[in-house]
Amino acid sequence: MDWNRLGDTFLLAVQQTLYMVGWTMLAGGILGLAIGIGLYVTRRGNLLSNRGVFAVLNLAVNIVRPIPFLIFLVAIGPLTLNVVGTTIGTEPATFAMSLMAGFVFARLVEQNLVAIDPGVVEAARAMGASPWRIIRTILIPEALAPLILGYTFLFVGVLDMSAMAGYVGGGGLGDFAIVYGYRQYDWGVTAIVVVVMVVVVQLAQWLGNTLARVALRR
Repeated sequence: MDWNRLGDTFLLAVQQTLYMVGWTMLAGGILGLAIGIGLYVTRRGNLLSNRGVFAVLNLAVNIVRPIPFLIFLVAIGPLTLNVVGTTIGTEPATFAMSLMAGFVFARLVEQNLVAIDPGVVEAARAMGASPWRIIRTILIPEALAPLILGYTFLFVGVLDMSAMAGYVGGGGLGDFAIVYGYRQYDWGVTAIVVVVMVVVVQLAQWLGNTLARVALRR
């Protein structure tokens, strides 16, 4: 790769990817945690059993999750326009990524909470603990390690999504690899981007595994 010609553009692409992935992990993580807990507590016979709310949340997750991200990115264009004010650029791509990541993470959260021993929750309810206290002091701590691993899994998916941001002018490493690597037959550029993304994923997985082990030993 010609660093004199592409160095600044490469650094800009790295910054754009970090921006998209960072904000998506934050916003998508919060959204997914909220929806996932909502799915769990509104299940039949659970803390805040509500068939209507559960049905709506469950249907929303089931509709969004199977949609390929590229199609989702385009399909929510009108919503993106209303919220962000434009459909072109890094911010609109980040908005779409956050929504998709939220619904994906929600199902991971629900599955991990369902795996908790119901007896622990029942004991807390019998002692008069409020639903919010049970969520805060029992559910999340008990599921913390698998939630960390799920969040790490989400990071890899979000990084994949960021590679498609170029379709809406979002830039990022994926767009850099396509424009300056694939389209200009410069396989060195593509190789460097692949190496960078593989290293980032490996570091994220190592960090996630380490934090999960710490959570298990607490």
